[in-house]
Amino acid sequence: MAHPQIAVFARLAEEDATPTRLIAGQKTKLARTMHDIRYDPVNDEFWVGNPFAGALMAYRGGADGEEAPIRIIQGPDTMLQGPDRLEVDYLNDELIVPEHGNTILVFPSREGGNVKPIRVIQGPKTQLKSVRSTGVDMVRNLIVAGTQHRTPEGEQLGILLVYDRTADGDVAPLRLIEGEKTEIVRITQLRVYSPRGWILAAQSGTHEALHPEDAFVGVWHIDDEGNVPPRYRIRGPKTTLIKPRGIVLDVKNKEVIISDMSQNAIFTYYFPELF
Repeated sequence: MAHPQIAVFARLAEEDATPTRLIAGQKTKLARTMHDIRYDPVNDEFWVGNPFAGALMAYRGGADGEEAPIRIIQGPDTMLQGPDRLEVDYLNDELIVPEHGNTILVFPSREGGNVKPIRVIQGPKTQLKSVRSTGVDMVRNLIVAGTQHRTPEGEQLGILLVYDRTADGDVAPLRLIEGEKTEIVRITQLRVYSPRGWILAAQSGTHEALHPEDAFVGVWHIDDEGNVPPRYRIRGPKTTLIKPRGIVLDVKNKEVIISDMSQNAIFTYYFPELF
């Protein structure tokens, strides 16, 4: 089994590149499963979830080697059970964490220890089912959640839900993006580009398929609602994508960086239309 580690590569790195930094070792407290890493450019730190320890961990932006986290959110008051993905709202110093399948927890990002959530989105009105990833629009003060569930017939369906950023309790979404035209089956990670209001969603296709025919990265606008197709799609044989999972935006260079779980690779695309 591979050792848990975080590798940092140069932006222009290509095939079989050597990492510029490697964060690994017992002191890091990293777990085998890490499905999301989010960077806070204001405080120059990044956050990772440890689902096995029920913990959220912050590291220095320049962390290297066997370096311990600078803060850990963990304990019974946190309500964390298996945090696998998260979002950093660096303008409001908050962490937005999907949990328990039907819950979104919000924490103060500048605190550590056994911290209670400052807001909890949970209940039947929220329509949250198997929430997989979250994003935040810091310009419009909105939270986007990507969910997936199965119909009674066994069909997988995915939905994008939009909430007020300060939503708390059993609150209904402001709007939903769902339906056949969306082509959403299963969203594994979200990114929101706040200045333009874009929602980028990695649509990994049916869970069981190693080479799904319905996989792509879709782009919607934060104001979209209902059964609407994506404004843009990244898919097809020329992209070499098979099963996209993670998304990073390089705003300075107008690039979209996508990790592919079937190829075990990272691909970079020039996409000036988004920026």
